[in-house]
Amino acid sequence: MTSLSLLFWILLGISLQLAIFLGISFGRHWQNYLALKANITGSAPPAPLASHPEGVPGQGSWTDYRPFLVSRKVIEDAAGSICSFYLEPEDGQPLSRFRPGQFLTFRLEIPDGAGGVEPLVRCYSLSDAPRPDHYRVSIKRISASAGADRPPGRVSNHFHDQVQEGSLLLARAPAGHFYLDSGEDPVVLIAGGIGITPLLSMLNWGLTQQPGREIWLFYGVRNSHEAIMTEHLRALADTHPQFKLRLCFSNPLATDQVGRDFHHAGRVDITCLRLELNLKPYHFFLCGPTPLLETLVPALEEWGVPPARIHFEAFGPASIPRRQPAPSPEPVAKGLASAPEILVTYARSGQQLTWRPDAGSLLDLAEAHGIAIPSGCRAGGCGTCQTRIASGEVSYRQPPDYDPEPGTCLLCVCTPKTAVTLEA
Repeated sequence: MTSLSLLFWILLGISLQLAIFLGISFGRHWQNYLALKANITGSAPPAPLASHPEGVPGQGSWTDYRPFLVSRKVIEDAAGSICSFYLEPEDGQPLSRFRPGQFLTFRLEIPDGAGGVEPLVRCYSLSDAPRPDHYRVSIKRISASAGADRPPGRVSNHFHDQVQEGSLLLARAPAGHFYLDSGEDPVVLIAGGIGITPLLSMLNWGLTQQPGREIWLFYGVRNSHEAIMTEHLRALADTHPQFKLRLCFSNPLATDQVGRDFHHAGRVDITCLRLELNLKPYHFFLCGPTPLLETLVPALEEWGVPPARIHFEAFGPASIPRRQPAPSPEPVAKGLASAPEILVTYARSGQQLTWRPDAGSLLDLAEAHGIAIPSGCRAGGCGTCQTRIASGEVSYRQPPDYDPEPGTCLLCVCTPKTAVTLEA
């Protein structure tokens, strides 16, 4: 056998081994693709989020506001704009268990500038895993806009400037429908800015209670000056091999270095996710400003992620377009329209509007037409948007945590069932 023939047989053997390896790899990815495709088409819908062992209110639950003592106050970022408050129950009684990702509702009395006080209600995410003796919330100071009569950030600035260690705060029990389940599917957490807070709760709980579960965190901020708890996050990534941390800086400082201070230059976007993630049945949890969600939620659906696996929470008014499943054909005799239109009257504002399914909640509809309605959690947990119904009926997307008074509704989580007139 000549040297040339020997070289030919060696190359042929290497090629056959490579082909077998590629074929096996392709087969595995193809099976994952088919599983995801089946979820999209509905032939094998994803399992619903499992009930959460920490989510059943047990001993220590309460229905009204309860006094808490601020035991610690910690600045979390180099800019000094984010502060964590550690809260212990004044009465020393057990704390209510909660689902990681839920929030607390606070009632505060803020000086109104005229010598009096104004009661305000705000909701802030719990930023740590459930603990037996304390809660933690991490609050970002919102800068006031110049010339505004009622500048934003009145409550956040009050927390930063007036709430000190030893202060008393009134809070309702944890609530909210944005939380990490106790299943086994891999999880991708995506945070923009202060949206990291509920995801920290999910992450800390998940790594402690489900050490074998694959978890990714994509955390987007402008630079290291704004990132919080990065030492804690890196320590978790070093000690938990199934946890993958990706810091994304959209405007790095001159001293920020790729590979040392952050992983990706730019915002968290679908390209970044596709470069990092394999084809697996992930559950995606997103929290951050509206532009982040308006970009990523449709992009994830376009990528092929089933809508039932995309969970998100927005800060402020947000109506995120979702891909709707094709409607099932209904007999004409039933008289069911595929896109019903319902008349909604906001009596105090003097506007009559047409509601359609893509308009979102009654609060979304009002805000889209310039009707200002006080709101807090936007999840049916605080009662700030409670409004009296003058006539008609409403329905709820999900049972609210806050129990509205008879004859009223929570605009943030309800839609009209019939033509309705609201005292708003």
